[in-house]
Amino acid sequence: MIHVVNGPNLNLLGKRETEIYGKTTLADIQRQLEDLAFCNSAEISFFQSNHEGEILDYLQKLTARDQVILNPGGLGHTSVALRDCISAIDSTVIEVHLSNIFARETFRRKSLISPVCKGVISGFGSDVYKIALNWLLERV
Repeated sequence: MIHVVNGPNLNLLGKRETEIYGKTTLADIQRQLEDLAFCNSAEISFFQSNHEGEILDYLQKLTARDQVILNPGGLGHTSVALRDCISAIDSTVIEVHLSNIFARETFRRKSLISPVCKGVISGFGSDVYKIALNWLLERV
């Protein structure tokens, strides 16, 4: 199973700072990924929370066979707990960011979770999810 997990404020995509994050909503992204997964006979699920603990609880229930596309939002820059969780689980985790975090404010240029993820895709808008999903599908 491929799990698409989104952190704080990603439920506001399409409304929040569209000049940075674009006009595509989280529901739009979900539909695109569902179509891609269906065409590849893959199972996919979606989870979004504005609460760090809920995200940790969700990730901790996954198995080694599960794969994760994770947009941690601001938690990627601040959460040692999320980093520790990713280190503790056996699932493959791909970190994604809509914007190029390395071209943003100084505090956004470092991700605490990048070193414990399989890879990072950043800066291609909503396409980061499709790039990650395609990569995971090639390895199933």
